[in-house]
Amino acid sequence: MSPSSSIEDFERVLRKSENIVVVAGAGLSAASGIPTFRDAGGLWRGHDPATLATPSAFAANPSLVWQFYHKRRGVALAAQPNPGHFALAMLCEPAHLRVVAPRAKSFTLVTQNVDGLSMRARKDVHKRQVERGSAGSGDVASPHPLYEMHGRVLDTICTACGHREHNGSSPLCPSLGDASLENADNAQSIALEDLPRCAQCGGLLRPGVVWFEEVPHHMDQIQERVDAADLCMVVGTSSTVQPAAGYAYDVGENGGTVAVFNLQRSEGDEYADFLFLGPCEDTLPRILLNL
Repeated sequence: MSPSSSIEDFERVLRKSENIVVVAGAGLSAASGIPTFRDAGGLWRGHDPATLATPSAFAANPSLVWQFYHKRRGVALAAQPNPGHFALAMLCEPAHLRVVAPRAKSFTLVTQNVDGLSMRARKDVHKRQVERGSAGSGDVASPHPLYEMHGRVLDTICTACGHREHNGSSPLCPSLGDASLENADNAQSIALEDLPRCAQCGGLLRPGVVWFEEVPHHMDQIQERVDAADLCMVVGTSSTVQPAAGYAYDVGENGGTVAVFNLQRSEGDEYADFLFLGPCEDTLPRILLNL
């Protein structure tokens, strides 16, 4: 049976759902100008980006890897959350969630993106909620959890002492701010001592993202939420791509409902209960918040 595209039927499911999990991917941030990791299959200065996103690549050539992530940091810094981010951020707020899903006991947003836009949207929505709450009566509840399972490109981790911090500086060090780096067709060699260093111990910093060969963050907490979920929304990512496919499969196998929000059809959509095609920045506010 083909998945349904009935908004009314989905809203009825949403109103009855008690434990909701959302798994978001690159399509959520497309309207914010964040390209997909591989940039539609393109190369970066002759390199496959996937070959640069490993611990072994960083150990072998930290200069090359840092130049690649310097570019990605710049894109993330220039981007702003879009209406899709804000629609999901609204549901992280208990007061808003009760309106669209009055039986919901939990709402969990899991993002595979490293741009930090979902967190920025959630903080902005919660700040506005607190401001409105402070003017009225009662305390404002803490928002439901958001798990950035692949880390954030604007975070740094010290390879010596392990210190992690958010750092929005650009460039992180003078050598990465060299204009010739941006204009060069090929990556240049930057001396190890001139790469980003830890403010705590002086050790070499690395980007605060989860690379291939590394374990994503919060896996136990996410799986616990998935196991309890009766509704899984897959947003802006193929339902065949891990981990979204695994989480959606688990919810479906447990008798829950799976709804896919994506720009276009992808392999595996036929196994979903609902499929809503179109830009996430349009479909999410319209379907989830009636905007």
